[in-house]
Amino acid sequence: METRKMGSAIIYGTLSIFIFAIIFSLFFSLILRFTSLTESSISYLILILSFISIFIGGLISGGKGKRQGWLLGGGTGLFYTLIVLAFQYLGFDQTFSVREWIQSLCYILVCMMGGVLGVNLSGGNQK
Repeated sequence: METRKMGSAIIYGTLSIFIFAIIFSLFFSLILRFTSLTESSISYLILILSFISIFIGGLISGGKGKRQGWLLGGGTGLFYTLIVLAFQYLGFDQTFSVREWIQSLCYILVCMMGGVLGVNLSGGNQK
């Protein structure tokens, strides 16, 4: 697979993850602002939606690349994790905790599954 096409697919997948994250963040911030709910009461819902966003990002990158979905999904999940790690380290001067490393590993695995499914749904590389 061309490196350029692979990189483009990973960028599309990562951007879609961040777009979903922005939409969900706006939605939940409005809910938290105008209701009596607390962040701890919806933390599992936020976690589930973040896994769905990651899966969709892998799905998009696999569909865009049309081959090697596990590699595209893994690259997308890894790129997302590196951006979040850089933001947390540079912005807040904190590294990942053990829980965050495990969560990031699960993100990468879920994104890989999305990439595989994205390749299969798009029909793969048909000649």
